[in-house]
Amino acid sequence: MNCAHFEAWRCRSCGELAQPYERQLAAKQARAQTLLWMIDPAAWLPSCPSPEHGFRNKAKMAIGGSTIKPTLGLLDAAGHGVDLGDCALYPPGLAAVFEAVRTALVAARVPPYELASRRGEGKYVLLTQVPGSDDLLLRFVLRSREALSRLRAQLPVLRTQLPALRVASVNLLPEHKAVTEGAIEILLTDESEVHGRWGDVAFRLTPRSFLQTNTPVATALYAQARDWIARAAPARAWDLYCGVGAFALHAAAEGIAVTGVESTPEAIAAARAAHPAGDWIVADAAAWACAQPRAAELVIVNPPRRGVGAVLAEWLQRHGGRWLLYCSCHPQSLARDLAALPAYSARRARVFDMFPHTTHFETLLWLERD
Repeated sequence: MNCAHFEAWRCRSCGELAQPYERQLAAKQARAQTLLWMIDPAAWLPSCPSPEHGFRNKAKMAIGGSTIKPTLGLLDAAGHGVDLGDCALYPPGLAAVFEAVRTALVAARVPPYELASRRGEGKYVLLTQVPGSDDLLLRFVLRSREALSRLRAQLPVLRTQLPALRVASVNLLPEHKAVTEGAIEILLTDESEVHGRWGDVAFRLTPRSFLQTNTPVATALYAQARDWIARAAPARAWDLYCGVGAFALHAAAEGIAVTGVESTPEAIAAARAAHPAGDWIVADAAAWACAQPRAAELVIVNPPRRGVGAVLAEWLQRHGGRWLLYCSCHPQSLARDLAALPAYSARRARVFDMFPHTTHFETLLWLERD
């Protein structure tokens, strides 16, 4: 894939772009198998490739430039805005939205936040095109409420220009630190959630909910998990770190009773709306699991980069069920967790290239108690 921004050194986020895609994918497979040396080589399935462009359903765009000419993209080392509205990773339907958002920022007179002076209001625009519906979820990350009413006044124009816009909100991030969002979310629309689908499985999404960024690869990931779950046919499954319930919803589609545990209340509300028959719990996943006398037959874990950690791994080692489905975005922490779970052996493993042109990938494992 050719990229003028990469070649001009304006954006180097796709650090592996100079490598042919087939070589990128082979390198990820080799790295996974090297780091996860304890997995039998016969357990590895062929890697799941990604389209080379147009695959992202989410855009995280730093606001730069000026109040009358904002940029949406990233900030360079000097704090100057680099506009990436034509980034090839976004599908045409998502890229077309950026101009309307930029116009709204100008009309609402939102000064970009300046890192050096710590002044200004606009930090990020977070945009999601929902898989399976193409509905839009738009978030403005601001330093304070100073521009809130002016942005709210632009909503009718935005909705006219963007008929697919269903949910819009302002997130407040007053702190000067390297994070993308703060704790306070203010809805600008009456709607608070959007509807989407992974294949034939419906889900709901709220502004603060986690969503895999690569629609075609995520669809393949969940389909693979569903296939493995269907083969085992457990009566009950736990989905720890469940988010809006993607894995649990695919298990439920096979007639399995599911319990989902997630610390974000909005995500649990979305999961409950998508599957009212499920048992959805707002709690720290590790603390909740470790308070139970024993696990369900199948435990699904999709933890953050740090992995499940020593405490939950020890509990699963002692009290876990027959099967463990582990989805990991960080092979090093996955290797540590597997070392703490000697009672389980990986029967199947697969790399999913969720992040082309980078060194990052997802690994999905199906483990069974020996």
